[in-house]
Amino acid sequence: MPDDRIFSQERLKRARYAVAAVFCVHGAVTGSFATRIPWIVDHTGVSAGQLGLALAFPAIGASVAMPLAGAISHRFGARSALRGLLVLWTLSLTLPALSPNLLTLCAALFAYGATAGMADVAMNALGVEIENRLDKSIMSGLHGMWSAGALIGSVAGTVAAHLGSDARLHHALAAAALTALGLTACQGVIDLRSAPDEEAPPRFALPPKSALVIGAVGFCAVFAEGASLDWSAVYLRDVLDTSPGLAAASTTAFALTMAVARLAGDRVVDRFGPVRTVRVGGVAATAGGLLVVMAPHPVLAMAGFALVGLGVAVVVPLAFAAAGRGGPNPSQAIAGVATITYTSGLIAPSAIGAVADATSLVVSFGLVTVLAFGLVVGAGVLRDAGRVPAGTRSDAFAPAAAAKD
Repeated sequence: MPDDRIFSQERLKRARYAVAAVFCVHGAVTGSFATRIPWIVDHTGVSAGQLGLALAFPAIGASVAMPLAGAISHRFGARSALRGLLVLWTLSLTLPALSPNLLTLCAALFAYGATAGMADVAMNALGVEIENRLDKSIMSGLHGMWSAGALIGSVAGTVAAHLGSDARLHHALAAAALTALGLTACQGVIDLRSAPDEEAPPRFALPPKSALVIGAVGFCAVFAEGASLDWSAVYLRDVLDTSPGLAAASTTAFALTMAVARLAGDRVVDRFGPVRTVRVGGVAATAGGLLVVMAPHPVLAMAGFALVGLGVAVVVPLAFAAAGRGGPNPSQAIAGVATITYTSGLIAPSAIGAVADATSLVVSFGLVTVLAFGLVVGAGVLRDAGRVPAGTRSDAFAPAAAAKD
């Protein structure tokens, strides 16, 4: 059986803030990387199609490594597992910028995705556990902290790109700072442990059909998020011929709206309900995608990316909630949704690159617009999302039930 120690409300509140800080650090790594993709493209000399191929390797790495996170947490405990996996993730930031060619870039991004996925599993599992013990919805806010971290990382990356700094130096300094911050934050999380005689969780489990339907909605949102985060700067530079600094600022605009919407998401959902919130968000994201595709000026395209971020922000936390309340095995359902949504975010950049190589980046973001409209159509499947019922808790802190954004 899992660790059933009773933690005081004050201790749980401190743990909530600690996990929020971990989410922020995790997001900052992603934001730091995304804004320097144009520099990495120039440094390695890869084409749009080759970049798309390279950006498939984080998905491969995550798919291979994510199942290991549950076993690591089972063996070492939640806190130690999170600490170790988060350090691996922050240090992996240095690898892509050090790559001199396509082959080494693919290898670096494989490691980048593997460490991202395992750290993501660990921190989301703890977030779910704390939410259940507090009997209070916090996941949207935690994901908002991830977006805030991505914003911080992208702002720093925008400044670095504007100054023309070498991404190798930028990422080395960022990795060192984020590693220190991550280790400090991990000290405050609750240390849940499984009983010595408890079997390790299974590495793979087939999700119920309900999770597949919910996951499809999450897929649309996370695809739009991943595509915008990794390709917005390239889009502005290559399609609208903007400067590197302004191109990087488009990523910042996207991250800003994501952060604001997620931080306010719990209140919005409580007031308007999950279905209406997601449906209106889908309209906003669709409008943003159309604006990106038709924009004749960089400022309009940046506004479009910001609308996409606003529209998709709260979908993933609501997808987890709906999965957890939609069947007899919540952790299995959440794990299924997590796998779909997380994989979507990692394959989106490579899919955008493949479509761009065959046609153009404009056509690629036409695909993003179509998927954004899927939120309007599919919002009804999230009807069961909302506050966690009183007295519930995840089993073994749901070690396989986690995803980013």
